[in-house]
Amino acid sequence: MCAVHHFDIIRNMETTNAVDKLAALAQETRLRVFRLLVTAGPAGMNAGAIAETLVLAPATLSFHIAHLVRAGLVTARQESRFIYYAASFAAMDDLIAFLTDNCCKGGSACLPKTAAVATTTQRRAKLGKEKTA
Repeated sequence: MCAVHHFDIIRNMETTNAVDKLAALAQETRLRVFRLLVTAGPAGMNAGAIAETLVLAPATLSFHIAHLVRAGLVTARQESRFIYYAASFAAMDDLIAFLTDNCCKGGSACLPKTAAVATTTQRRAKLGKEKTA
């Protein structure tokens, strides 16, 4: 009984966490910022570059970035006088895993686009290793 109750609490926390992340992404500007940061990779981008790329006023960007940081989708680090923001790939991976947990009862047939992206990524990684060897 205790183990089942513990599982329910953990599952409810996972659900609440996923809802917070999805809510943060359910706004056009925040989704654009997040996708830009995913493209930028782990190094991220400074706030000025994000604002310039997406043509956003600094106050608008600050508001939306703060929301993404609170949801755990974006991290911030200061270097000198600049703040760099980066997508949290671990949080994104957790969210995708949560959304696809037990999809098609464990089969891969119901996620052809996800499988295609994974295959393309693996192929690129393999090519990159071959070029450096």
